[in-house]
Parts: sequence; C-alpha cells; structure tokens
Amino acid sequence: MKYKKRKYFLAGRINLIQRSKIRELFEKAKKMEDVISLGIGEPDFDTPDVVKEAAKRAIDEGYTHYTPNAGIPEFREAIAEYYKTHYKVDVSPNDIIVTAGAYEATYLAFQTLLEQDDDVIIPDPAFVCYVEDAKIAEAGIIRIPLREENEFQVDPDELVEAITKRTRMLVLNYPNNPTGAILKKKTVKAIADIAEDYNLYILSDEPYEHFLYEGAKHYPMIKYAPDNTILANSFSKTFAMTGWRLGFTIAPTQVIRDMIKLHAYVIGNVTSFIQIAGITALRDKRSWEAVSAMRETYAERRKLVLKHLHKMPYITPFKPKGAFYIWAKIDPSLDMSSEDFADWLLENARVVVIPGTAFGKAGEGWIRISYATKKSQLIEAMQRMNEALSKL
Repeated sequence: MKYKKRKYFLAGRINLIQRSKIRELFEKAKKMEDVISLGIGEPDFDTPDVVKEAAKRAIDEGYTHYTPNAGIPEFREAIAEYYKTHYKVDVSPNDIIVTAGAYEATYLAFQTLLEQDDDVIIPDPAFVCYVEDAKIAEAGIIRIPLREENEFQVDPDELVEAITKRTRMLVLNYPNNPTGAILKKKTVKAIADIAEDYNLYILSDEPYEHFLYEGAKHYPMIKYAPDNTILANSFSKTFAMTGWRLGFTIAPTQVIRDMIKLHAYVIGNVTSFIQIAGITALRDKRSWEAVSAMRETYAERRKLVLKHLHKMPYITPFKPKGAFYIWAKIDPSLDMSSEDFADWLLENARVVVIPGTAFGKAGEGWIRISYATKKSQLIEAMQRMNEALSKL
C-alpha cells in the first residue's frame, strides 16, 4: 500500500480560524504611501519610565529564571491589593494566574471551560478573538446583537432568550471594543443574576477599565457574580505595555486550578522580570500619574474627533463613554458595505479605519476609528476624510 505524498500535514482545526480582516487592511495600507492609520488598538504612549526602570533593575537583580506557573506570589498579591483598593473586592492571590496578556487569558478560559456541543454567547459586534477561540474549543457560537438604541449594552432580556440547555458561558467586554460603550450598574447586576440563575460562566474581558469619560464608571463583573466570573485583564492598555505581554485572570478556585494546568503547558510562566515590573506598575504612584495623563489626553482626542465627525457628510458617530474608539455609522444612502467604505477611505483619503464587519455581522454599516494616535495626525486624518466624503 502506498501513501499519497504531501509536503506537509496540517490539523483540520487550524482551517476553522479566519484571518483577521484588520490585519489584511493593514497589509494593504503598508503598500501605499502617506497613509494615516486610525485602525490599530494600541496606545501611542510609551510605557511609564518607572515601570521600565523596574524591569531593568529586576534583570540586574537576577530575575531571569523560571517562576511558579501561576506567577510570582508578590505580583499576585499586588493584583489582589489593586482590586481591594480600587473596587473594594476581596480576591485571594491563589485565585489569580499571570498570563501573556489578556489574549492568553481568554484562550485559557475557552479551552478550560468549553468543549464540543457546549454553547458560548458572544455579543455582536465584539473583539475578534472570542469567536476564533470558541471555534478552537469546538463550541457552538450564539451571537446576540448590541443595539444603538440600547447604547450597545447587552440586553438582559435578549440574553435570557438566547440561553439554551447547552449554554455554558457568556463573553463580556466593557468598556467595549469596538463601540466604546460601557455597562451601566443596573445592567451589570441583571447579567450577574442571570448567570447565577442559569449557572453560566461569564468571561469578562476588562482591559479598558481606566479609560472612561464624562463621569462614567466601571463595574467589574467579579464584584457582582464572584462565583461565576472569569475576569481577564491586561497591562497593555492601562500602562501602555502592549509589547510586554502581561495580563492576568481571576477565577473561582476550581477553575483557576485547571487554567494553571493548561497554562503550564502553553507558556510555562510569564517572563520573570516583566512580572516584577508589573508590581511597580500597580504600586507606584508615578505609574498611576502616567495613566491619569493618558486618560486626559484621550479625552481631549475623543472630543476633537467627535467634533470633526459631526461636521462630516455621510457619517454619524456614536458618543463613546470608554476605551479609545469611536463607532461611526455609514449613511445608508451611500449603498456601501463597511468593507467597501473602509477600502474607499483608504484609496481616496489615505486613512485606515476598520470595517464594522471585522467584529461581527451586526457591525455592517459601521466603522471603528481609533483615536490612540497623535493630535496632529488625527486632525490631518479628519481633514482628509471630510474632503474625500464632501466630493461624493
């Protein structure tokens, strides 16, 4: 018997994963000259000096070896202190695992809690990784729409209607990417009650918690449903540490124990000296002063971009209360899909925005604009967009 020769073998599951439309657009933009990107969700600020200095010092002090799989105990204690100080929530350091950013945290949650024939409810639109994580876990995916008339909050009534006997988990991400929406306290409480009544886990992804505007507040889901919540968080946005890949998860004891088992075989442990820098980020007032300065700058940019967008033809922005994105509606009279509109802006204005459909079918008719870039570039991008749209 002869076997068919192949140059390589691939697991079928890898074909389930879709390539990010965001990355495809960036690659197209790279081939063009004089392009301004309002696409990527990355702070344009540098990591606070006090955090960088802490990492350098940690290397010199010998933090270059393996750590416990769950993370350095003092770092996990600092995270627990943070939740006690900021939110009056008691968290045991033993219920915390240090991860390679919130990306790994969400991956661990999907792989630990879901299996074939389980269902997970994912809002639409939503950040791109959740659906792909669900596919790898071989879970069924139920999308519930986030509606403009409800300020892009999850509707508790629609949530209940979507739950089946197979539903095991709900994904939340507030402050929200891509819409910039926040969850009001009454909605947080309602969702917490539903999770307890239907025995659901809530994966609550909260990396934008410190970028809030006009008096908005963040209510961590773990405060209202501690026995049902897997909280994923990251230092990437708060402290402008995207390249450091530092995050963490808080979960019930029985869940965190099994997440640590998987984590041990995925990466072993997060880089030791980066964890030490994380302690400084949480405990040093200078790092929090830097966060405050970033938030003020984002608030100014948000106001600037909204002002320009309101004057433009064919586009209407939703006023965000959190994160650093503006979710803007395309005028239906243009008869252009979100992807066509984003391509048109790239070709005619040399500005990158993200089509709403990158985040789900309910994103059709919308684009996401990031204002995590310099004021001068934002002004130039707004002028280019206005000039191009005025010619339609």
